[in-house]
Amino acid sequence: MQGRITRIISNLYTVDVDGKTYDCRARGKFRNDKLIPLVGDYVEINDENYILDIKDRINSLNRPMVANIDVALIVTSLKRPELSSYLLDKMIVNVSSINIKPVLVFTKFDLIPDEEKDYYDSILSYYKSVGYDCLLNTEIDKLDELIDGKVVVLTGQTGVGKSTLLNKLLPDVNQETNDISDALGRGKHTTRHVELFKYKNSFIVDTPGFSALDINEEDENNIRFYFKEFKNDECKFNDCKHINEIGCKIKEDVENGIILQSRYDNYKRMVLGDENININNKG
Repeated sequence: MQGRITRIISNLYTVDVDGKTYDCRARGKFRNDKLIPLVGDYVEINDENYILDIKDRINSLNRPMVANIDVALIVTSLKRPELSSYLLDKMIVNVSSINIKPVLVFTKFDLIPDEEKDYYDSILSYYKSVGYDCLLNTEIDKLDELIDGKVVVLTGQTGVGKSTLLNKLLPDVNQETNDISDALGRGKHTTRHVELFKYKNSFIVDTPGFSALDINEEDENNIRFYFKEFKNDECKFNDCKHINEIGCKIKEDVENGIILQSRYDNYKRMVLGDENININNKG
C-alpha cells in the first residue's frame, strides 16, 4: 500500500492511505542508508505495518523535519511588530529556493492609522503586481482557494499572528497537541513531533515550538532568480548581478520607480551584507 506520513512520534509513523491511518515502523535499512522518514513523505508499507520504501521528495526542511511542502504562508505583521520588508523578502527567497510557493499573509491591518493606509496599500499592491499571492489574514475564503489540495506550512516572526491564524484554521489543534504532550509527559513546546492536520482538502503542518522555518542560506549568485520582478523585466546581460554593471536594466527600473526601492535595497543587502549597503526603507 502507498500513503503519506502525517505524524511522527518517537519511532512510530502514522501513515494515511486513502483516509485510513496505520501506525508503522521503519525498516532498519533506512537507518543503514542514513535516510530518515519525514512527515509528508510518500511511502510504501506492507501488511505488517512496516515502511518499505520512501518515494522521491520534491523538497524537505530540517527544522521542522517535513517533506513535500507545496505552500508556505509567510505571515507578516504590518504593525506591532512593524513591517520588516527585509525579513519578508528574505523568507520569500528562502522558500522559493527550495521549490515552495510563497503566499504572503498580512496581519494587523486594522492597527494602521488612516494617514498611513495609502502607503501600506501601495506596498501590498506592488507585491501583487509582480506576481505574488497576497491577502489579509481576514480573507479566509481567498486563502482557502490558494491552498486547496496543498500541503502548507506557516512561517513568520514571533508576534505576527501565526498562532491566531492557525487557531482560526484548525481550532482543535491546541487540544490535540496538548493531549500528545500529556501522553509523553512533556511540555507542549518541547514535544518533538511534527504533524499534518487535515484542513478541508488540504494539510497544514503544525510545528510546536518553531517560530520560523530553518533554511540554509542561499548562494548569493542565485538570489536574483527569486525576485520575480527581475524576471519580469529581464536584464540584457545574462550574468548581470544588478549591482555594479553599467547599463543594467534592473537598476534603471529602480531609478524610474518601476521596481520598488525597498525590494532592490533588500536584494543588495542579501548579496552584499549589511555593512556594504545603506538601507533607506522600513525594516
